[in-house]
Amino acid sequence: MATALSEEELDNEDYYSLLNVRREASSEELKAAYRRLCMLYHPDKHRDPELKSQAERLFNLVHQAYEVLSDPQTRAIYDIYGKRGLEMEGWEVVERRRTPAEIREEFERLQREREERRLQQRTNPKGTISVGVDATDLFDRYDEEYEDVSGSGFPQIEINKMHISQSIEAPLTATDTAILSGSLSTQNGNGGGSVNFALRRVTSAKGWGELEFGAGDLQGPLFGLKLFRNLTPRCFVTTNCALQFSSRGIRPGLTTVLARNLDKNTVGYLQWRWGIQSAMNTSIVRDTKTSHFTVALQLGIPHSFALISYQHKFQDDDQTRVKGSLKAGFFGTVVEYGAERKISRHSVLGAAVSIGVPQGVSLKVKLNRASQTYFFPIHLTDQLLPSAVFYATVGPLVVYFAMHRLIIKPYLRAQREKELEKQRESAATDVLQKKHEAESAVRLMQESVRRIIEAEESRMGLIIVNAWYGKFVNDKSRKSEKVKVIDVTVPLQCLVKDSKLILTEASKAGLPGFYDPCVGEEKNLKVLYQFRGVLHQVMVLDSEALRIPKQSHRIDTDG
Repeated sequence: MATALSEEELDNEDYYSLLNVRREASSEELKAAYRRLCMLYHPDKHRDPELKSQAERLFNLVHQAYEVLSDPQTRAIYDIYGKRGLEMEGWEVVERRRTPAEIREEFERLQREREERRLQQRTNPKGTISVGVDATDLFDRYDEEYEDVSGSGFPQIEINKMHISQSIEAPLTATDTAILSGSLSTQNGNGGGSVNFALRRVTSAKGWGELEFGAGDLQGPLFGLKLFRNLTPRCFVTTNCALQFSSRGIRPGLTTVLARNLDKNTVGYLQWRWGIQSAMNTSIVRDTKTSHFTVALQLGIPHSFALISYQHKFQDDDQTRVKGSLKAGFFGTVVEYGAERKISRHSVLGAAVSIGVPQGVSLKVKLNRASQTYFFPIHLTDQLLPSAVFYATVGPLVVYFAMHRLIIKPYLRAQREKELEKQRESAATDVLQKKHEAESAVRLMQESVRRIIEAEESRMGLIIVNAWYGKFVNDKSRKSEKVKVIDVTVPLQCLVKDSKLILTEASKAGLPGFYDPCVGEEKNLKVLYQFRGVLHQVMVLDSEALRIPKQSHRIDTDG
């Protein structure tokens, strides 16, 4: 027989797709698929030296796929970690008699050990930059008082406050993490900074504790203790104790939060805060796939309020969200509405308009870039002016759509093309190899396909007239894009059994006789077939399951 397959060859195969079986396939289904492919690729059926060599190679690949999937232990590992998992360090120490669940637990332990060896190389940087802008001169003018002052005809826009904070994490062991953070703040020319150091330890699967030490030029030393504990599978508590030393003495503080999962998507919170600003707060948060709803009530000194907010999540590629909230309390009433949208793989841009009494009108712009946040609160007016509300609402929309069309969209398109080109270059050798393998498989299928067609024709069964796999361009606006498809008529006809063709939910590129003609691009399978003398046609997505024949695929010839 042929020699064992190389690591690259194994890593580029999907065993389930190769055998054309479901991931939940039973041992009987696996055995039936294996026997069928063995009959197709068995080397003894081919006398031509070249075809015999190709058959040996494909036969060996099918055999290795069946060996992995037919064994419950190796199949459990393959389902979790893929083919690389079968070669993971520590595989040899796992007892073969263990159940799939025990195998899974053992390999999770091995993976944790591998992660521990990389702990020293990882950090989790987080940062926030906030720039407050005073733009009230755009709407609240004092022309009569300052009309004689030189240059008073131009609105004065000022930056009146800034805040910068940054933190990094340094894992020490699998359970201990050191956290270093610092912040700088300034407002109207006055400001200060602080630096904090915290040590967090995971005490068990149910909780963790954290010690915090801090100091700043405006406040004295800070000592804090945070504790988290799961009380039940649906309930947890968090406690934060702190001692702040200042020129006015020691200021103790205590915050306790009790939370409970009311159902799968709803969590209720009870919070008690004692110290400089004591308060009691209760809230209910419901988060689903399409919405996020919050209602809260707080009684405290000096702030007491009621809050209700709603956020709708659109199920689009840009993850668009629109939100609105109403907050009323001793400080007044604030209505806020806005939206956010993903503008790149790691960036989310959002804007919100805040209208309040007596706060006035403000525009808040926020950009999240990976773990960094850039926040720009722009105060427009202290009064409730319709013009300020209008410009705060329409202005960001106009700017966003202009930037999206002229800058963001072309940039993302160029980035996608660059990534695709890089992906194609790195996969060029593998694609060429897969193409040769597919062509070899098609040559080996010819005799089997001839017999299948004869049997299907005798019973007016299923005949694959034409089948194409790859990238189809039907949109007139995309005519310039190149169509990249391959003919897969023979491989599909070879999979026909008893006038039926069933393809599982997996990429078709792994099927015998197939390969990926356009790496990284969206692909479809288009099939024109004949059943009972009538033409049918269907097109499905690459990973979509397919069952033919179907009445709905029938081509209407009456028109």
